[in-house]
Amino acid sequence: MLQQKTAFITGASRGIGRETAIQFARSGAVLVLNGQNKQALEKLQAEITDQFQTDVHLLPYDVRDKDAIKNAFQWIKKNLGRLDVLVNNAGILDDALLGMINEPQMNNTFSVNIEAVIYHMQYASRLMTRQKQGSIINVSSIIGRTGNEGQVVYSASKSAVIGATYSASKELGPYNIRVNAVAPGFIDTDMTKQLSEEKYGQRLTEIKMNRIGKPEEVANVILFLASDLSSYVTGQVIGVDGGMVI
Repeated sequence: MLQQKTAFITGASRGIGRETAIQFARSGAVLVLNGQNKQALEKLQAEITDQFQTDVHLLPYDVRDKDAIKNAFQWIKKNLGRLDVLVNNAGILDDALLGMINEPQMNNTFSVNIEAVIYHMQYASRLMTRQKQGSIINVSSIIGRTGNEGQVVYSASKSAVIGATYSASKELGPYNIRVNAVAPGFIDTDMTKQLSEEKYGQRLTEIKMNRIGKPEEVANVILFLASDLSSYVTGQVIGVDGGMVI
């Protein structure tokens, strides 16, 4: 599905990003993987190259670093010559009730969850515009659509991802660059493992399919949006939530 295509995934060292990298490799993509944990990225690189016949390049940096983002795309242009897919997956969750939210928390969350998304889209679009084709997939969240108590900052940042997706799809559509988002629900990642047993059980009762989602189930939808199977799909937000929102 992604044979001879180059894909850049941020936050690829764990969770949804990691599973997306594996799915993309299985589908034949040349991979560029970002994350802060270099050791985890190297482990994933070894795992992928052992299983699949594809190249895996690592660009470990903090997505809050604007110079590092610029350098990453310069490296891609110089060494690979093209970029077909960008997956903006890197994100953080830092809960706080109103009245307890502080400025560093807000700055950090917005810097990672939305500012980095915009900067990565901006540089990716420059490469993709020259090619007259490309696909950008932004990872939002069900919380960006419905909100949740204690997550005002997080939900605002993920709602912003949806707004940025809509606007970018309108700007880039004439260049045959598709921009879509996925909105995962309750997925079995490091974030959900931090919940108390009580909250975990409460979340499960809200899901019509009566189970937590798997990272690979989100990765499958991202793969669809990255591939030519979705060649006429842009400006969409696809929920992957097992029926939490119907």
